[in-house]
Amino acid sequence: MEGQEGTQQPHLVLAHKLFLLTHPDVDDIEKVRLRDEVYNAVVADDMAPLYETLVANGVLNLDQKVLDSMRAKIDEELKKLDEKIADAEENLGESEVREAHLAKSLFYIRISDKEKALEQLKLTESKTVAVGQKMDLVFYTLNIGFFYLDFDLISKSIDKAKNLFEEGGDWERKNRLKVYEGLFCMSTRNFKKAANLFLDSISTFTTYELFPYDTFIFYTVLTSIISLDRVSLKQKVVDAPEILAVIGRIPHLSKFLNSLYDCQYKSFFSAFAGLTEHIRLDRYLHPHFRYYMREVRTVVYSQFLESYKSVTIEAMAKAFGVSVDFIDLELSRFIAAGKLHCKIDKVAGVLETNRPDAKNALYQATIKQGDFLLNRIQKLSRVIDL
Repeated sequence: MEGQEGTQQPHLVLAHKLFLLTHPDVDDIEKVRLRDEVYNAVVADDMAPLYETLVANGVLNLDQKVLDSMRAKIDEELKKLDEKIADAEENLGESEVREAHLAKSLFYIRISDKEKALEQLKLTESKTVAVGQKMDLVFYTLNIGFFYLDFDLISKSIDKAKNLFEEGGDWERKNRLKVYEGLFCMSTRNFKKAANLFLDSISTFTTYELFPYDTFIFYTVLTSIISLDRVSLKQKVVDAPEILAVIGRIPHLSKFLNSLYDCQYKSFFSAFAGLTEHIRLDRYLHPHFRYYMREVRTVVYSQFLESYKSVTIEAMAKAFGVSVDFIDLELSRFIAAGKLHCKIDKVAGVLETNRPDAKNALYQATIKQGDFLLNRIQKLSRVIDL
């Protein structure tokens, strides 16, 4: 399941193609090519269980001869694997028995039989003593989880890996786990934690089986922009040599990041528009597309307004290269949602900021918590008196 350096795991490449096949924004000509590639990949690895699912969902057409051929090959290979396991148990040592069981696990993973793969991985784990080898089994399980986007399985596997690390484990595997957990956090809309985990892994990235390094930098920049303050963004992202070495290869990303930091808002919106398709067609980011769009606009509008006590709507519209009506509608939505601390004077055509005072906010929170505590004490005293 683990890819070689620089090579994404084939099952995850296939998963992305399957995602694009069902995406409404992908044109029909492209889908014809994708369908052929998916079919060839499924047949090449004898993925009969996945083929049946895809046929049932109308993604592929049923070819009974092909399906029967795949099933026959699977039965033949399973027979060989069971013979190897039996031979190892009778004639060889514990490590050979484990290797035979692992081979069967990897075969089930290859043919995309999720339930049997997980069952066989558990059996292989029962034959495994070394912490490092147990961790490798967890990584196989995590790859299965990301193929099916089974977030419950991914979450449990990450927790299991962390428990294993308490028993030992090398730094290389610990660093790999950070990327897996970062991808899980990003896929479940915990962008702040994802950004921190990705940034911790930049200089030690070896998780090529999940995605290429360019994609990793893409995710790191996107999650950091809506998670880090301006100073941290400069130190950890804008000036990071690992990011600078790669960011130019990713369309629009350099302009997106640098124009935000340099307050070039017109350029930022231009780059932002160029990135939207990339985000929309990303398997992990697509479910959060609208949310991410809102968060990015919140960041950039807040940064602009931070410099002013009051500013005309016309001046802000000009800075962003959009119409006054667009900015008026945008800001009214964000203000109503509590995302921006300002108010619109429609008559004067002016925006007035009313940033909350941190000390005052802390004072109000303390008063509120104090009232709550007093109410609880009074209720408790009445119960005691009874």
